Amino acid sequence: MNSASDLAGDLRALGDVPVTTETDARIQCSADIYSRGTTCLAVVRPRTADELARAVRHLASAGYALLPRGGGLTYSGGYLSESEPGIVIDTSGLDRIVDLNPRDMYVTVEAGVTWRQIHEALRPHGLRLPCFGTFSGAAARVGGGLSSGALFFGTARYGTVADSLLGLEVALADGTLLRTGQAAFRGVRKPAYRTYGPDLTGPFVHDCGALGIKTKATFRVIRAPAATGYASYAFADVEAAAAALSEVACAELAEDAYVFDPPTTRNVFAGVDLRRAVRSLAGAAAGESSTLRGLAAAGRLALSGARGGAEADGYSLHVVAAARGAAGLKDDLAACDAIAERYGGRALPDSVPRGARANLFPPLNDVLGANGDRWVAINAKVAHSDAMAVHAAVDAIFARHAAALADAGVRTKRMFIALSNHSFSYEPAFMWSDEWLPLHRSSPEPRHLAKFPEPAANPRAHAAVTAARRDLVRAFAELGAASNQIGRLYPYADSLDPATKRLLLQLKRDLDPRDRMNPGVLGLAHAPTA
Repeated sequence: MNSASDLAGDLRALGDVPVTTETDARIQCSADIYSRGTTCLAVVRPRTADELARAVRHLASAGYALLPRGGGLTYSGGYLSESEPGIVIDTSGLDRIVDLNPRDMYVTVEAGVTWRQIHEALRPHGLRLPCFGTFSGAAARVGGGLSSGALFFGTARYGTVADSLLGLEVALADGTLLRTGQAAFRGVRKPAYRTYGPDLTGPFVHDCGALGIKTKATFRVIRAPAATGYASYAFADVEAAAAALSEVACAELAEDAYVFDPPTTRNVFAGVDLRRAVRSLAGAAAGESSTLRGLAAAGRLALSGARGGAEADGYSLHVVAAARGAAGLKDDLAACDAIAERYGGRALPDSVPRGARANLFPPLNDVLGANGDRWVAINAKVAHSDAMAVHAAVDAIFARHAAALADAGVRTKRMFIALSNHSFSYEPAFMWSDEWLPLHRSSPEPRHLAKFPEPAANPRAHAAVTAARRDLVRAFAELGAASNQIGRLYPYADSLDPATKRLLLQLKRDLDPRDRMNPGVLGLAHAPTA
């Protein structure tokens, strides 16, 4: 481990690259929204790819563990050191849109750019990313999303944000700036294609920075849909709701499609306050392509606040459909209606999907629950036909831990998400009252945070959640489920086929021989070489 005097000298050697060793900043960057790691030694915030590469080369060769961080919104320890104190490489300073090309339908951005920035830059051109952002709010960034598996808006039709990726620029442990996709070839004028030969972009996707730190990314873009519509349905049982979600996804009828469990359904609809809904008329109207249609939609949103709580019960399916024109949208929504009817669903007010799309990138108030409590999620990605097997496993684990969770005041909920037409995402979550972590104090708007007194520490609840999560992770692995936000939570490397694991570990050794790039993440630790 380097001495304090070595650290000071090594940081000075970075020149004018922004660095802080201030205690609060180090603590802030050493915790996510679920747990704390070992407090880092310093936070480096490069402003350019060259600064980042220079810092990585020097600090890795000096022996420091390098922990890449984007928006910081993970809950699986992706940038947290479990043992040795490392140096956080904060990519938020790489915040420029490098090349927006409407003619050739791609956009190149730096890793610290937010999904909101991209969306707002593309909108005047009538363009959009296929999957265009996460549900986590305004601070979610490209580098973190590509490292951990960002998805949500547009996911039911287009998959994750990485499914639209054309290429990357990545800083390796030796300071090399490696380009992938068509941009990696000499003489290339436009990085408009990905797989010319072996796909070298793939290894750096969802790697949590284990192989390198992303500095730039190029995405294909699409023309924004001309017509968008919404629908919500209630189902009496989980089998019907899950089957309807899968059918909507497999028929490719929606851009967003997700299911809430009964407690969440009741809370969401009961929580829509009529006065608050009326105040949101302008926001809802702004999301519509026609002023009159927008006002009518906003009126329905307000109406749903008055009656939704009484009507909503059971599992609820929420759909956002999008098409090139009104006729196509009408057909898609009619097909959704028919699917819901086939599985016994009944129509609900569409305030949930409409409201989510009216406020795409909100402030990070939702890092806390409705009462200032904490929450954490976990997820399993499986084939549609395996969804009920995951549900049964989660049911059994929740039953096994029910007494401990209830005694500690922990509540549970579940959400299902359609991930393109081939995958079903099952996401249980836990909510409980507990002392806040740094992100809980710094991320929400001050006026929102002022509504809640900070709770006292609740180690019993945290222990109960940790035990239940551990069993869920084990069960998901036994079912062969995939996950996003892998971080240090899921047994990724140990779940691999031996030949695949050998290949990936060899790649890690070749690119990072001293194991300095986020060591231990994904379970990819190896014996360092000189």
